[in-house]
Amino acid sequence: MKKAWWLIPCLTVILALGAVGCAPKGSHSQIVTTIVQQNTGIWVTGQGEVMAVPDIAELRLGVEARADTVSEAQTQASEAMHKVMVALKDNGVAEKDIQTRRFSIYPVTRWIKDRDEEEVTGYRVTNIVIAKIRKVDKAGIIIDAVTKAGGDFTRIQNISFSVDDPIPYYEEARGKAVKDAKNKATQLADSAGVKLGKPTYISEGTAYLPSRVDEFAKGEIAPAPAPPISPGELKVTVSVQVAYEIS
Repeated sequence: MKKAWWLIPCLTVILALGAVGCAPKGSHSQIVTTIVQQNTGIWVTGQGEVMAVPDIAELRLGVEARADTVSEAQTQASEAMHKVMVALKDNGVAEKDIQTRRFSIYPVTRWIKDRDEEEVTGYRVTNIVIAKIRKVDKAGIIIDAVTKAGGDFTRIQNISFSVDDPIPYYEEARGKAVKDAKNKATQLADSAGVKLGKPTYISEGTAYLPSRVDEFAKGEIAPAPAPPISPGELKVTVSVQVAYEIS
């Protein structure tokens, strides 16, 4: 088997020639032209970047209650969550912008070494939601409000920032990427002493808009008073690949 590896390139060439030979009459020149075009000209990758100010904040928060029985833990969690939901709505968060992400009930156990077994000591109920805040400057106020509403049952895991409508930023970054590609191709053509022709191929690669996430300490409620929240900026990136003729 080790001596047969050199057959692979030969078989590839034979198969390629065979495919050309079996192609419909008149298509041979098209296949050859396509192969030639893919290996000629000036190929470049352009990148465009635009800074965007976040106008959406997504707060991942909820409540966690622990009690001796499931019923008691669920009652505590439900009462606390109701107060949190009221606080969210009172501070301008629409009901459609609140989505449940996690609801769980787990037994709390401890290991009894003498008996070599686990013992259930209680139950934990967790209810986590994502709240979309459309007024980013109110994020700190809302965090403070839900923390006071839910009390010691409150759990705030993280807050992330994004852009509600990224299309204008993508369009601007895309234009910059194409311009960057042309500048690179022009420099290559000038350095090689050739004349740059028209584009023959354009393909968009990655279009990336990150979401900035700030984590809160695990298992802790947000600090009081209202924490300062700074959304900062997000970098929108678009890349394109362009092929130019050589005139």
